[in-house]
Amino acid sequence: MSGNTFGNIFRVTTFGESHGVAIGGIIDGCPAGLPMDIDFIQSELDRRKPGQSKITTQRNENDEFEILSGVFEGLTLGSPIAFIIRNQDYKPSDYDNLKNVYRPAHADYTYDAKYGIRDHRGGGRSSARETAARVFAGAVAKLLMGNHQPEIKIQAYVSQVASIKVEKKYSELDLNKTESNIVRCPDESVAEKMIQQIEEVRKEGDTIGGIITCVIQNVPVGLGEPVFDKLHADLAKAMMSINAAHGFEYGSGFEGAEKKGSENNDNLIPSPSPKEEGVKTKDEERSALKIITMTNNAGGILGGISNGMDIYFRVAFKPVSTLMQTQQTIDSNGNKVELKGKGRHDPCVVPRAVPIVEAMAAIVLADHLLRNKNSKLIP
Repeated sequence: MSGNTFGNIFRVTTFGESHGVAIGGIIDGCPAGLPMDIDFIQSELDRRKPGQSKITTQRNENDEFEILSGVFEGLTLGSPIAFIIRNQDYKPSDYDNLKNVYRPAHADYTYDAKYGIRDHRGGGRSSARETAARVFAGAVAKLLMGNHQPEIKIQAYVSQVASIKVEKKYSELDLNKTESNIVRCPDESVAEKMIQQIEEVRKEGDTIGGIITCVIQNVPVGLGEPVFDKLHADLAKAMMSINAAHGFEYGSGFEGAEKKGSENNDNLIPSPSPKEEGVKTKDEERSALKIITMTNNAGGILGGISNGMDIYFRVAFKPVSTLMQTQQTIDSNGNKVELKGKGRHDPCVVPRAVPIVEAMAAIVLADHLLRNKNSKLIP
């Protein structure tokens, strides 16, 4: 396996390099008859594309896509959906000085050591340019859920940039305000501080990292395939496959390690008896019973299976590796080299990573929704 495919039933394969002719992908396993909302897919790509604000890279890519197969008269055919996004504003000459040089904190050395050859133009396959294909696939996954499970809502936002944090819980925020500012933080006062910090770091030729929080609401009970494909395990893999992601936690996460079980357990709140609602069979009773807890330290997942509560998790992203400062490194012959970054790069990746986090979450959920249809016999 080459590692370029993600998912089991709803399967996504991506291809392409940062400064090649195009990037793209193939989505297999998408059911037939799904209306393809072209405008929605483009709007999702627009949220990720470069050059969208003063705190992102100024590479100018429209990220307009072309669907090659799998769609006819606006509906999916059930066959593989192939698509491409042509690179337009690519400048491979910006990377001529890196042909034989390993950039600090990049994948240059590891790709060279593994394959014996590498595309030095912007990192080639290891570049975050590849994530545009994920966002396309995530948009299709959102359309699929919107068609079959319209109540599911996925919202991600920037909750931390460097040491500047949103102190409020997600339930205390209006997540509809996330897109109201260029840093994609729903707390407007904190967003201003984040933007100022990113601008200051950019002027210094440096970079900073941050954290994205994602909230998934109204997830049906029963998603997740123990033991190796637990829902949180697949979410973790999805998030940690994103460029620059260095940490994942869900529910109480690492803070839960500091608590006693009596503090971390979620106590159940009595819910109305299904029998009182006219439910008759045992299967109907189980389907009607909803878990309600006083807290949600479990993050909406128990034993790797969704319990109907909100799923929430956080993803930590490291500072962007390319600096406009002089760094010490080596070339492919082991010689010492002084290197200063050039080209167009994000001073902080998290604002543009928000739609990528949402996309990967949508792909995981779409895959598990389809897998769950085979979990039991229905009389």
